[in-house]
Amino acid sequence: MPDVSELVAAMAEESDLTRLTGLRTGKSTFYPQYRGATARLKRTLSSLGLIAGALVRTSDGPERLICEVVEAARVHLDAQWAVFALADGTFVDAGPRCLVLGPDGTPYLVGDVEGPPLPDDVVDLLDNIRRAGIGDEVVVDNRFVCVPLALGGGHVGALAAWTRRPIDATDAAVLSILASQTAVALQNSAVLEHARRTAADLESRNAELEAAQRELGAAQRNRVLDEERHRIARELHDSVTQAVLSAGMQIEVCRNDIPADERRERLDLAKDLTRRAVDQLRSAIYALEHSADHHKSSLPDMLAQLGVVHMPGELTVTVDVGGAPVELPGDVDHTLIRVAGEALFNTAVHAEATRARVRLRYETHQVSLAVDDDGCGEPGALRSVLGVARRGDLGGMHRGLVNMADRVADAGGEFRVRRSRLGGVRVVATIPLSAARPEVDDEDGP
Repeated sequence: MPDVSELVAAMAEESDLTRLTGLRTGKSTFYPQYRGATARLKRTLSSLGLIAGALVRTSDGPERLICEVVEAARVHLDAQWAVFALADGTFVDAGPRCLVLGPDGTPYLVGDVEGPPLPDDVVDLLDNIRRAGIGDEVVVDNRFVCVPLALGGGHVGALAAWTRRPIDATDAAVLSILASQTAVALQNSAVLEHARRTAADLESRNAELEAAQRELGAAQRNRVLDEERHRIARELHDSVTQAVLSAGMQIEVCRNDIPADERRERLDLAKDLTRRAVDQLRSAIYALEHSADHHKSSLPDMLAQLGVVHMPGELTVTVDVGGAPVELPGDVDHTLIRVAGEALFNTAVHAEATRARVRLRYETHQVSLAVDDDGCGEPGALRSVLGVARRGDLGGMHRGLVNMADRVADAGGEFRVRRSRLGGVRVVATIPLSAARPEVDDEDGP
């Protein structure tokens, strides 16, 4: 497709006296009105090409647009002084708000940057335009022309020039076209700039929100782990202290004169108590010394870490994850990790188990967590204890079991205690992720 300037140049070349009249002559006295019309036509077409080139600068921003418009007016009018200014309070983001080009296109004023002194007439005109003190009509006075930039029923600025030749009706019409289109182009440019800034701001805010969401998620997961470590530390402190004190008491008794069989039994009991205390201390110390594992932030990673935290020497813990892992709400993450922690702790301390299995299942409408062991626990007895403990009849005992059930209920899920295929107890927490009710799993479920 030909360039606009090339089309304008071709039209200008075809608009000579021969094209207009069909006559040929070399005498300058013949047809002066045609020669004048041809000159004006050529100048007008050339100016329209400049105007078109200026107005397509809308996407380059208001500064480039304004500079191109004033230069187009200066060239078309053969102006000694070309003036552009916006009224105060209009197009507040446009720049430069005023521009004065002197002889040969030399800039005398660009925005707030002043060059050589300006003539008084130019200074007075700039002040009138800024105060919106000019009228709504085009002013033509021999070698001076001033055209308001009209927009929305008012004027937002003006284009003006002092020329080296008289101004005719064609010049005023061309400048009026340029002024009206410039006002619209400035408005479009302002809208485009606003849209660009808004898009950039939204992109920046979206990036900040995503970063904040990641940080909050990491902080939530770290907080859950820290709470779990503190809970383990408190409970192990009590259990280890009791075990060591009990072992010390047995040894103290053995210092007395007692039968050999009784001394042997008491020493064996002290040995067993100290071994249990060492196992509990080892798992607690490992957990508390690995608080810097910030990269372990996903739910499967946290479950794997809890498996290590709760692992005394005689207990083997495995973690199995099924389905496609998804980002869960913070409260769901919190609930599942606390349920897993409590279940594993009970298995390690009370169940006399050698194996524990944690199974996490991501499904379409729900996420399920199951903790199995091969210990000595009785699901029926635990269900009965849970019912009694919820009524507060056990003096604060078995609060861990109640806490697990309450956490799952608060998340809108279901908590069950069943017989495990491993032979011990199976604790299952199922939490829906949508309005669909969670499916009832069978023994081959999570």
